Amino acid sequence: QVQLVESGGGLVQPGGSLRLSCAASGFTFSTYGMSWYRQAPGKERELLAAITSAGGSANYEDSVKGRFTISRDNVANTVYLQMNSLKIEDTAVYYCKAFPTRGWGPDYWGQGTQVTVSS
Repeated sequence: QVQLVESGGGLVQPGGSLRLSCAASGFTFSTYGMSWYRQAPGKERELLAAITSAGGSANYEDSVKGRFTISRDNVANTVYLQMNSLKIEDTAVYYCKAFPTRGWGPDYWGQGTQVTVSS
C-alpha cells in the first residue's frame, strides 16, 4: 500500500542544519512530483519546496530560498530536504507529499516529522 514516511526531524539550535528524508513505497515514485510542506501550531500548512518527477527542476517558497534544498533519488524512492541556517520560525511539523505528474489522481501525504529550532 502507499506509504510516505518522513524522518530526520529533531531539536536543533538556530543556525544549525537538519536533513529530512521521506521514503516512498506502494506507487510508481518516478512518475510523481514530490513536495515538502510544514505546519506550525495555529497556522496553515504551507508549501516549502517542490521537485519534478525526474528531479530536473525545483521551486522554493521565498522564506526558505537559499537555505533549503529539495532533492530526490528515484532508485531509493526517497525525497530529501536539506535545511541549513535554521531559524526559530522554522519550527513546525514537516510533511512530504507526492502528486501525479501524468493524468489525474490523488495526492499522498506522509505522517510528518517534528522540527524544533530553539536556543
